[in-house]
Amino acid sequence: MPSILIVDDLVSIHEMLEAVIQPTGYKTAFATDGEKALVRYKADKFDLVLADIDMKPMDGITLLKQLKLYDPAAVIIIMTAYASTESAISALKFGAFDYLQKPFKVDELMQALKRGMEFKRTVAEREATGASPSAKAGDFEARFVGVSPKVKRLIAQLKKLAHAHTPILISGELGSGHEIAAELLHAAGTPAGSPLVPIDCRLSSMESLRTGLLGQNGSGGTWVQAAKGGTLFLLHLQSLQKEAQAELVSVLRNHAHNFRLVCATEEDLEKLSENGHFNEELFYRVASLPVQLPSLRERLEDIPALLKDVAGRTANPQFDAKQVEFTDDALATLCAYRWPGNLAEFTQVVSQVVTTTETRVITSEQLPLRIHELNDWPALADYLAGQEKQYIARVLNACQGDKRRAATALKIDISRLV
Repeated sequence: MPSILIVDDLVSIHEMLEAVIQPTGYKTAFATDGEKALVRYKADKFDLVLADIDMKPMDGITLLKQLKLYDPAAVIIIMTAYASTESAISALKFGAFDYLQKPFKVDELMQALKRGMEFKRTVAEREATGASPSAKAGDFEARFVGVSPKVKRLIAQLKKLAHAHTPILISGELGSGHEIAAELLHAAGTPAGSPLVPIDCRLSSMESLRTGLLGQNGSGGTWVQAAKGGTLFLLHLQSLQKEAQAELVSVLRNHAHNFRLVCATEEDLEKLSENGHFNEELFYRVASLPVQLPSLRERLEDIPALLKDVAGRTANPQFDAKQVEFTDDALATLCAYRWPGNLAEFTQVVSQVVTTTETRVITSEQLPLRIHELNDWPALADYLAGQEKQYIARVLNACQGDKRRAATALKIDISRLV
């Protein structure tokens, strides 16, 4: 019999909830504050915790944090008065499954409990089946090529989150690998053959979003149904229309247990939500597990490995692309460029050069003109602290030792290069 721990400092609430919940097949237990609830949960793990937000000495938010530290898989629903709605929404930030506003209707309560239990059961079934994922151990390194500390940390984080069932938010500049990260998470964390349903919020009209994503009254559209048992991937989430953002909250409340949610954004959604430009509740529902992708400018030491990888995967009509080499001046020029389009732009540039080259050795002059434009090179202040000497050396090399040209490119006084 599924078990629920009810936490509220009012005995009358215990009695009312017991009278409503027990006849529906749930076993209930009670605690009058957060401290007692934590002790009871540790003694006998419950399937679900239903906790009031306003309690002393330990309130519902503190209890939520403590429970999540002890058991990250704990399913917790927060109860709050209408005046505390903001606090209840912020509880989602700390891992609450859902919240209920007092006074709530019986059917609202039962629906929330049903969703929570279904989520708990779905996670348990996925872990119990042990279905083989389609991703292999080396796939992460093969897709995110590089030796830099930032790439190594990113790969380690993705591997750690591969089997997480809570929503993941991938942030980073355009072209830095959102789709790659989502595909890896999906392949490593869901059974082989499970659906991956990508939705581009930037390109989708409100009509298509209504049909595919939102449905009617939070029922979810055809895309949501297609993602069942797999991953729903929302790209460019910051571009989702405000009306659709509010409706998406209802979809996630009703269907989050049916699929894994991965979202991608090029903007700071937390700052947008603070400024009223993005739905606050939606932000907290999608940002449980944040992943930050590094820009290519932050990992220039990966460019030699990336060159080898892209060239090796690019077909060449004259000779094996793996035989193509880049001279030192070409490498230096590539390292000095700003790469506003990140990995996507880098792949496009290198693929074009390798495919069209008539020589096996590629020099700086064979690179696209924009790669040589000084105003596209970043100012030294834009670059990471601690790498100044390496960066200056790369730019000097790209400028063939011309300190005046390098100083202009770096936007620093030439005396710093003397």
